[in-house]
Amino acid sequence: MAVNTTPSTARSFWPYFVVTGSLSMGYGSLFTLLAEFRDKLGFSETELGFIIAVGFLAGFIAQVGLARFADRGYVGILVHGGVLIAILSMLSMAMTDEVWQFTAARFFLGAGTGATGPAIRRILITREPANMGKNLGTMGAFDISGFVLGPVVAGLLAEFVNLRAPFIFMAGLYALIYFWIFRLDLSAGQVAATKVPVRHLFRIRSLNSGMLAGAAFFTTIGVFETSWAVLLDDLGASTLVIALSIALFAIPMIPLAPLGGKIAQQRGPMRLMPFSIMGAVACMMVYGYVDFLWVLIGVSAAHAIFDAFTLPAGQLAVAVSAPPEQAAAAQGLYGALGLVIAGIAALVTGWVYENWGAEALYTGSSIVMVVALVGAIALGEELMGPDGRSAKEPAPASS
Repeated sequence: MAVNTTPSTARSFWPYFVVTGSLSMGYGSLFTLLAEFRDKLGFSETELGFIIAVGFLAGFIAQVGLARFADRGYVGILVHGGVLIAILSMLSMAMTDEVWQFTAARFFLGAGTGATGPAIRRILITREPANMGKNLGTMGAFDISGFVLGPVVAGLLAEFVNLRAPFIFMAGLYALIYFWIFRLDLSAGQVAATKVPVRHLFRIRSLNSGMLAGAAFFTTIGVFETSWAVLLDDLGASTLVIALSIALFAIPMIPLAPLGGKIAQQRGPMRLMPFSIMGAVACMMVYGYVDFLWVLIGVSAAHAIFDAFTLPAGQLAVAVSAPPEQAAAAQGLYGALGLVIAGIAALVTGWVYENWGAEALYTGSSIVMVVALVGAIALGEELMGPDGRSAKEPAPASS
């Protein structure tokens, strides 16, 4: 693969990180407004759940179906189109009171975000392969920051202006981002000469290792996000304390994710992820058996540190395992896997917590994580060395 050899630093990628972080702001901003939709627009809880679920479904479809086109030379179209669709989606939400219109807007917002992420990750992977771990980690940090900041901004605007203000603000921000994109270089390495089906990626052992490690990571994300507020509420925490605990979980990941990606590339993803995932498993077990509020919040901060290393290491494992001509398709598969696993975990979490309690929920999810990790280790021999892999190159997707 021909790679752009022009010297660059992580600073040169900051505009791309800002694009993905801004899209994450809009993607997460809706969560803090759900109660307002119920109280002021009359949406039922079932309708609200459907609106949120549709966004995840759209992201899954986009990452599986559209990411491959970034490998075929359409990075610019995906990035421009994704941001433009996000603008239209936000404007639609600002003008409608109907459930079906909100649902449609949420679907296209998810699709736009899902199309843009893998395309930008391909730019990071192909343009500066020597630092792809650190760059992927930094992009992850911006995604997390945007996802955490979005609900805060939306809540403040809804509280002090009105319910439409968050969507108008995000549409304006996306419009600025859209015109800024015209100044960015969206080239991303050599275009794939042949169209290799995405399913062929599953023939690569080391890529399957990265996907299984990702399954363990996204299991803890899905369970944590769905159960954490309920768990703390049952222990008497106020809404403010719950909100602060969620921010505390995200803050360590912002500076540590780039470091985690750098270490994963230096030592190998599968030398790092067994420790970080098992650290997360230990934290999950504590959630199920300890009922002291501030102890749990402290453990969640440690959990965030472990996840800050797992997140970029998983993306790196998939990046170095996939053929260069399928870099974006592989990242799309990894992102789609995350949406599916987190979605399934979220669906199961409420039912298990309601019927069997926290002990069964966190013990069961810990077992799932350990099983996925064992499979990842069994398939991950090629991901044990520097630069993300051992001296033995992974087999090409067409083999």
